[in-house]
Amino acid sequence: MTLLLAVHLGVALVAPWLLRALRCRAFYVLALVPAATAVWTALQGPTVLAGGVVSERFAWIPALGIDVSFRMGLLQWVLTLVVSGIGALVLFYCRFYFSHDEPPLRTGAVLLAFAGAMTGLVTSDDLIGLYVFWELTTVFSYLLVGHNPRFAANRRAALTALIVTTFGGLAMLTGIVLLGVRYDTFSLSGVLDAAAAGGVGSAYVVTAVMLLLVGALTKSALVPFHFWLPGAMAAPTPVSAYLHAAAMVKAGVYLVAVLAPVFAQTPGWRPVLLTLGAATMILGGWRSLRQYDIKVLLAYGTVSQLGFLMVLCGIGTRSAALGGLALLVAHALFKSTLFLVVGIVDHSTGTRDLRRLSGVGRRMPVVAGAALLAGASMAALPPTLGFTAKEAGFESLTYLVGGDGTAVAPLPAALLAATLVAGSALTVAYTLRFWWGAFVGKRDAYFLDASGQDRPVTACHPVPAGFAAAPVLLGLLCLAGGFVGRQLTEGFAGYVDAFAVGEESHGIALWHGFSVPLLMSALAVAGGVVLFWQRAFIARAQSTFPAPYEAETAYQRIMRGLDRLSVETTAVTQRGSVPVYLTSILAVLVVFPGGALLLVRDWPTVRLFDSPAQLLAGAVMAVAAITAATSRGRLRAVMLAGVTGYGVAVLFLLHGAPDLALTQVLVETVTLVIFSLVLRKLPKYFTTRPLSSSRWWRLVVALLVGGVVVGIALVAAGARVAVPVSITYPEVAYTFGYGKNVVNVTLVDIRSWDTMGEVAVLVVAATGVASLIFLRSRYSARPVRPEAPTGGGAVGRTVWLRGGETLSPTRRSIVFEVVTRVLFPVMIVVSVYLLVAGHNAPGGGFAGGLVAGMALMVRYLAAGSRELDEAAPVDAGKVLGGGLALAALGLLAPVVIGGRIGQSYDISVDFGALEAVRTPFGELAVMGSPHLVTSVFFDIGIYLIVNGVMLDLARSLGSGIDTHEAEDRAPAPHPHETTARPSRRAPMPERGSSPVGAP
Repeated sequence: MTLLLAVHLGVALVAPWLLRALRCRAFYVLALVPAATAVWTALQGPTVLAGGVVSERFAWIPALGIDVSFRMGLLQWVLTLVVSGIGALVLFYCRFYFSHDEPPLRTGAVLLAFAGAMTGLVTSDDLIGLYVFWELTTVFSYLLVGHNPRFAANRRAALTALIVTTFGGLAMLTGIVLLGVRYDTFSLSGVLDAAAAGGVGSAYVVTAVMLLLVGALTKSALVPFHFWLPGAMAAPTPVSAYLHAAAMVKAGVYLVAVLAPVFAQTPGWRPVLLTLGAATMILGGWRSLRQYDIKVLLAYGTVSQLGFLMVLCGIGTRSAALGGLALLVAHALFKSTLFLVVGIVDHSTGTRDLRRLSGVGRRMPVVAGAALLAGASMAALPPTLGFTAKEAGFESLTYLVGGDGTAVAPLPAALLAATLVAGSALTVAYTLRFWWGAFVGKRDAYFLDASGQDRPVTACHPVPAGFAAAPVLLGLLCLAGGFVGRQLTEGFAGYVDAFAVGEESHGIALWHGFSVPLLMSALAVAGGVVLFWQRAFIARAQSTFPAPYEAETAYQRIMRGLDRLSVETTAVTQRGSVPVYLTSILAVLVVFPGGALLLVRDWPTVRLFDSPAQLLAGAVMAVAAITAATSRGRLRAVMLAGVTGYGVAVLFLLHGAPDLALTQVLVETVTLVIFSLVLRKLPKYFTTRPLSSSRWWRLVVALLVGGVVVGIALVAAGARVAVPVSITYPEVAYTFGYGKNVVNVTLVDIRSWDTMGEVAVLVVAATGVASLIFLRSRYSARPVRPEAPTGGGAVGRTVWLRGGETLSPTRRSIVFEVVTRVLFPVMIVVSVYLLVAGHNAPGGGFAGGLVAGMALMVRYLAAGSRELDEAAPVDAGKVLGGGLALAALGLLAPVVIGGRIGQSYDISVDFGALEAVRTPFGELAVMGSPHLVTSVFFDIGIYLIVNGVMLDLARSLGSGIDTHEAEDRAPAPHPHETTARPSRRAPMPERGSSPVGAP
């Protein structure tokens, strides 16, 4: 299962390139991935149908009991077949639906990624993993619904779906955490087993389960969250056929179905699901009778059917479970068929308005036949699968009325049954409305053309066989499913047997004899036919109904209220004053953690210093800090603040941490250079105003903050009661990471996940800095080579610092250029040494990247921005992206060969005779035996990322500011001149890109 999900992700990543190269034929390739998943799932059938499970488990966060685990029982097997099988057909259908000239590069990739996420959702046995896949489907749905952001309808529908389902997901996450804490496991199967043994009636469990149901209700669009689904019809029709018929909206139903065997006895479970499910069925069916867009009509029909599914899956009895699972499969088949048919009709006629369509069925009889089979299944007409499934569902309702071991009283159960029969009648009515509107010739169809005459749309383009293949196959399955009731009953027994409440069902079959369920079906069909027959009267009656207060209106008002509240809050709190912001933040620090410090009674003993050198370093840092606070010069204040940083490095060194000391020195040096570059745009001195009372208050705040931070450090250091986990790091670093440098091994092996997150944040920060300066590109690609002299002189001179030739002679420093010429290659070699040797000696990718970045910074300071482009003729963004990709590859690669994420492997190369060569002066070492660790590739990625960050900083805060200043110094064009002023990307003559301190 893990491999299949990885294939989904991998192919989705390359899908845009496939679509660009193969056009829409690439959908054939994309369809192979879910098709392979469906085949693999089908091959697990003998195991699953025999009562077994297929499972995989990998440790993820052992300390919290969170694993990457997958478990496929009968319910998961059925859902995986539905998701992968229909997903393959939908992707095949996309080959003909989308324009061959402009294939949707993003839509194809996201649709395949969504298929993988949905497969992970229905097979995940870890609740945290289930939530991750749950939110992935939300994000992918947002991208698919908003596939064309140029249209406001797409943006609005996508955002609404995202907000509503994310809200439910967050509520569900809270419930997951509560259940995990209550039962001491996040395993779904473990929670179900523990809950079955320990009871589900406590208020704690009830709260957790209700929160889980909020997630299910939002995902499956039940009242009052139903409004997002019809709006999501702005998505392409294949997306609607997959997400909103067969996959995403089934997630909530699946969650209820998988929890129902145990939690259906939870107080509040049945009242919530049965009431909201019945209301949703009626509301969706009633709304569908008012729609003229056949796609929106099906959307409201989907809402209605989801309500019915929730009722059957939520009752929690054996017979209802059988009917619910059968109807879930039937609904996925007939509703995906009908959505795909809508796509064909829309493509062939150019409209989805049922008032404009007339006689289309005569021109595409095969498609109309597929729609007829699917519509019959949706209306529960024999001999389709929808009929047999609904019969089983109605049978469970009769048991519920008679008392089926549940807490539902007979009168509410009878009202529920009557409501569902009425909802089924509405289903028959809107099914007839759909098929009549899409395919039947009718005299009242109209199309108001430019001449003002009414005429129906009867012409349609030919339908390719491949275009109709998917809906025809699914429609035939709707019919064939009605004849395999006995096999379905036996196959679904593995899920039904998990329920301990309720009578046995008669099974799924076309004929049970004359019975109450058959009477209910007959009433539903007859009622639906009457509603359709009197559709004109129904339409007039609906128009007279008072406008209800709709859930969507409430949602819009809530969103407007939140917007208003955010604006008002921002107006009060975001005043644009940095001192106010800092004072507020620091005041909170002083009041709350500082107040907690006042309650501490047992303060740890303090030893002021271990050696006089520490005391001296601390004294120098204190003097530098006080002097920096009282300095009027900005540059001097920065330098003095840097003294404190270097003092920290000295303390690290005195404590026996040379690696930390090296990193601190490098970071402090980079910080000083960056500060100095920024100071070029600021006044030389701080304000000359006399001291005011506010400064005394700032001094008080500073002293309080310093005292609180010192107190927190003392309390935290003295509060340890357990053995430090780091005590085993030296041994683990050598046995697990094959290195002697504990700091570096910790970063790239022991806590490589944390490091990956940190460097990702570093990439984001660098991108943010660059976006503040650059308008279009991070790399100007300006030519810097001087033209060859003409005439009889030399062909050209070899100039090492070419950028220096563009500087003004008054701003050049020959000494600095000479030093740079010597220093740059040495720094690059040192950076590579630190990178390679960092696993066993002070250094590593971070330190090496800082040294290489400082080398580039030196080139810029010596000869200006053009020299920087000469030294690094590459886009910093590509360096950052390449480093991030290499780090991720180094982190995940061990999984491919059976290892753990971030695991290291020792690489030792024995060159044999090449290790030493005999000379007259003795043996001379040549190659030696190199010793590397696979984590060096992760470290190289960090090296590249830090290099990219430094290059970004040099170009943005260095050459970017130089370009801005050059533009500001350029003379304004004459009013009569038409020549436009050069943009900030255009090459500008540098009058004096200067090192630090240039005015």
